[in-house]
Amino acid sequence: MGFEDKVNNTTENTTGKVKEGVGRATDNERLEAEGRGDQARANLKQAGEKIKDVFRS
Repeated sequence: MGFEDKVNNTTENTTGKVKEGVGRATDNERLEAEGRGDQARANLKQAGEKIKDVFRS
């Protein structure tokens, strides 16, 4: 996995956690769901990068 991709995925995951937390604290279901979606998207991207790395080896 490229360093830049890893940083981007980690940033997206962290942003999702923050959104989820803010949504939960403010009782904003839309923001909370958006945060969970961001986290899921980041995890999928990270898994895809790991699969690419396996085939490169």
